[in-house]
Amino acid sequence: MEGTLQRPLLRLPTLRGLRRDPGSFLGFAIVAGVILVAALAPLLPLHDPTELNLQNRLLSPSTEFPLGTDHLGRDELSRLVFGARTTLLMSSASLAIIMTLASVVGALSGYYGGWLDTGLMMVVDLLLSFPSLILGVAVAGILGPSLINVMIAVSVVWWASHARVIRGMVLSARHREYVVAARAIGSSDGRIMVNHIARNIMGPFVVLATLDMGWIILGIAGLSFLGLGAQPPTPEWGAMLNDSRSYMQTTPALLLAPGVAIFLLVLGFNLLGDGIRDMLDPTTYRN
Repeated sequence: MEGTLQRPLLRLPTLRGLRRDPGSFLGFAIVAGVILVAALAPLLPLHDPTELNLQNRLLSPSTEFPLGTDHLGRDELSRLVFGARTTLLMSSASLAIIMTLASVVGALSGYYGGWLDTGLMMVVDLLLSFPSLILGVAVAGILGPSLINVMIAVSVVWWASHARVIRGMVLSARHREYVVAARAIGSSDGRIMVNHIARNIMGPFVVLATLDMGWIILGIAGLSFLGLGAQPPTPEWGAMLNDSRSYMQTTPALLLAPGVAIFLLVLGFNLLGDGIRDMLDPTTYRN
């Protein structure tokens, strides 16, 4: 009987659906391509991204070094590819932490309300009262420069705004007929939140997570650019931008390569998120 009270299964985005929108499919292609290259990086015929060779410093693009070398003679293409692994890993881990914290706080606040809602939202409002970038720099500065600390700083800064959004979703869903009916037949709060409310908000949740990846990538790259993230010799796009600042007039390719990579990956996630949002919206999705 309880199964009949559940919301119909969510229509999941498919590759066929994404292909109907050129922008969405482009975003999918960019994200999938970067993930594939990052996953296969150890198998590709690339130089060691941390190998120093001062005799090869600041070389122009060539057959051996397609993107040239940096100021320490390291292969720029190799560092770009292995930097994608670092960027995707840290961004994905940060996203998982952010969405977990936001889901727990937002669900508890929206479902139970009362003093719990008031207390949790006071914490959220306190965090939202600080500019995100300044708060992130402060947290990373206190913890010390490292990728793990940057991940913690980004997670601390970003979860609060998502918790408020998820709280609104839960508030809307908890008054639906199927939730009221499930409560009337004696379903536990945990079962209602998982089997009914979570299913109802999964679409917007997926869209929110996909669109947020771009901001997380920018946040991690920005903190690394300031010297608070990846430390030498770890290849990371934000750190590569920082290393190339002194050579932007003489060797602009060093600055251009990681900058374009960040731009393309953020664009890809934004386009993909827009496509998923349109596919999950029955008012705009076309069969």
